[in-house]
Amino acid sequence: MEPSQVKRVLEAALLAAREPMTPNDMKKMFDDELSTDTLRRLLDELREEWAERPVELIQLASGWRFRTRAEYLPYLERLNPEKPPKYSRAVLETLAIIAYRQPVTRGDIEEIRGVAVNANVVKTLEERGWIDVVGHRETPGRPALFATTKQFLDDLGLRSVSELPPLEQISQTLELNNEN
Repeated sequence: MEPSQVKRVLEAALLAAREPMTPNDMKKMFDDELSTDTLRRLLDELREEWAERPVELIQLASGWRFRTRAEYLPYLERLNPEKPPKYSRAVLETLAIIAYRQPVTRGDIEEIRGVAVNANVVKTLEERGWIDVVGHRETPGRPALFATTKQFLDDLGLRSVSELPPLEQISQTLELNNEN
């Protein structure tokens, strides 16, 4: 199959996919061996071809997908005016601690926040698919270690936690929001 045809098949699959596609998912569509280098080159070409369009091809933690560029979201939100869920300060603080200090135990979170962590806070984050138990600390009681998930990264449009903004930037943003 010609590379241009392979690229069109990739484009069609990525446009039709409900979830991000991994390179292995993409390779399954082709009988002959599609090398990782060729796949990467074709994905880069596709990303370039869509550079001036209202939709962009991005790489996330769990794979590749098309998404609408941010500047068009206000218009699209008018079609579905559902409000995203609002999370309490406790939920957001707990999520931030897990994201920046992972893996952490409930005790670690309580020590950093200075207050007890309500079980519903952890449950909310687990139900959303943003955190998961990734092991247990080898201390008495073997407390669960929490870390963020690929779903968390995908929802934020990130490939890894290293792409999270620096903590200083977040604290400045919070301070500005509290002043208003």
